[in-house]
Amino acid sequence: MKIAFSTCPNDTFVFYAWVHRLIPGAPPPAVAYADIDITNSLVAGENGPDIAKISFAALPWALPRYALLPCGGALGRGCGPLLLAANKAGSPDHPAGLAGRRVAVPSERSTAYLLFRLWAARHVPGGVGEIVVLPFHAIMPAVRDGLVDAGLVIHEARFTYHTYGLNMLVDLGNWWEADTGLPIPLGAIVAKRDLDLTAIAGWLRASVQYAWRHPAEPMPYIMRHAQEMSPEVAQAHINLYVNRFTEHIGEEGYRAAAALLGRAAQAGLVPEADLSALRQAVNI
Repeated sequence: MKIAFSTCPNDTFVFYAWVHRLIPGAPPPAVAYADIDITNSLVAGENGPDIAKISFAALPWALPRYALLPCGGALGRGCGPLLLAANKAGSPDHPAGLAGRRVAVPSERSTAYLLFRLWAARHVPGGVGEIVVLPFHAIMPAVRDGLVDAGLVIHEARFTYHTYGLNMLVDLGNWWEADTGLPIPLGAIVAKRDLDLTAIAGWLRASVQYAWRHPAEPMPYIMRHAQEMSPEVAQAHINLYVNRFTEHIGEEGYRAAAALLGRAAQAGLVPEADLSALRQAVNI
């Protein structure tokens, strides 16, 4: 079974037990480790992986062939993307100062970028300038070095941006939560519709539960893929992004996903999608 997910600690934590053949009945996975920008594109094509971790913002392109699984994803509160600028003269020091500026983002179909576009439509008169897509680990160095004026960052960057001499212009997660009262739907696990979705969801939830029961066991595997991240930052990353929504998205999670995609479609930022299709009948 072909599975694609990123090297971020929350993904390697979630899939550890499955990858290491610790889940009874689960087929051996052929894993492709890929940045979220790549997986978002893979599921939009005809020959994508059987299972993939993607952005919730990419679901409208994936839903014709893939179903949203109710577990394994990343939703939560206090864990949203940050918009950063360099702490030096000439850098924007206020959201309105982003008008006409170059901004680096991790993917054009990422939840982070979708939240940014929804927010910027209200708070940046005249709109931002050029959007530059970079791998997420390259965004903070690009902002620090003046290659872009601001950067949209995700995941562990919220713990490390100070070390790059950067300052936060806005926490888009806080903005979303204040505006909607809902958690932030960041990453989703999808599987091809012609597969046994109930079985896959069960194996995935069992993998999450195994890692929770044996939290130290996955760490060597996680750290091999953690891109020079310290163990402390990796653990903070897991603590933030692997939560009750990872075990099951729940009613609140479905409402958050529908709110994000509904608002985005109304603004013309994503294709219209059948949001009722998010609630795939998967019994786990």
